[in-house]
Amino acid sequence: MYTGRFAPSPTGLLHYGSLVAAVASWLDARAAGGRWLVRIEDLDAPRSRAEVSDAILRQLEALALEWDGPVVYQSARLDRYCAALETLQRAGHAYWCGCTRKEIEDSTTQFNAAGAARTASRVYPGTCRTGIRPGRTPRAVRVKTGGDPIRFIDRLQGETVQVVEREVGDFVAYRADGVHAYQLAVVVDDAEQGVTDVVRGADLLASTPRQILLQRLLGYTTPRYLHFPVAIDETGVKLSKQSGAKGVPAARPADALRAALEFLGLGGAPAGEQPRDVLRWARERWSAHRVPAVHAAPWRPSVRVEP
Repeated sequence: MYTGRFAPSPTGLLHYGSLVAAVASWLDARAAGGRWLVRIEDLDAPRSRAEVSDAILRQLEALALEWDGPVVYQSARLDRYCAALETLQRAGHAYWCGCTRKEIEDSTTQFNAAGAARTASRVYPGTCRTGIRPGRTPRAVRVKTGGDPIRFIDRLQGETVQVVEREVGDFVAYRADGVHAYQLAVVVDDAEQGVTDVVRGADLLASTPRQILLQRLLGYTTPRYLHFPVAIDETGVKLSKQSGAKGVPAARPADALRAALEFLGLGGAPAGEQPRDVLRWARERWSAHRVPAVHAAPWRPSVRVEP
């Protein structure tokens, strides 16, 4: 059975970028007659706030984006991530690393003939792959990568090929600040929740090969992926909490939905309807083929979305 999910982080209220993600994943699941789960990604404790988690759930309810089953909180699943990490280490697929971020940056920075620094490659060079140097303290756990390309077909973006070792290097699964990395947590959660389809923004497309590698190492099934274009502002920056994107106005949920649908290629939703009616209209017309693969211009919805 189709199982999709929406997984916001509780560091700020839903903005239009995250609303698009919620609507796209909800529609794809409901149009397929499937389940839609909500997972709160609150692993980063210093930045996550319980009151924001509650507020996000209230926003979803006001938008008539109803979910199935109980809401899952990553902060309550630390034992699952620890078990997966131990599995990787026991099998020799992961190792402790003692490098600091500055050391990695210094070791990957290239210099020109005059000795001036050029841009760093940001590909981890495998310094600790054969063991931490004497006198160094273990800081993070990294996953070993290989030279075989990871290939997958995205339902919207088409074929993606990445040699993780060459383009990323051995990546972090457990951070130096004692937090399990997103790449590990999302793979464990999707597998244990039975997620069959992941619908999310194209800013996460490049991280998908790392997740597929982890799925293979842990013996998990790889879900299908659909990465829609991210919404950008007038300066070309992705709409996000970090960029100060405005929250979805609580007073106009139906208009907010119509604006998100327009971004997803479903313009023309009837005005003056309640959120549930707007979603019913969209579900009957939903097709991933309607979604533009790229949005090169800033998002300027024709729908009035301000309070």
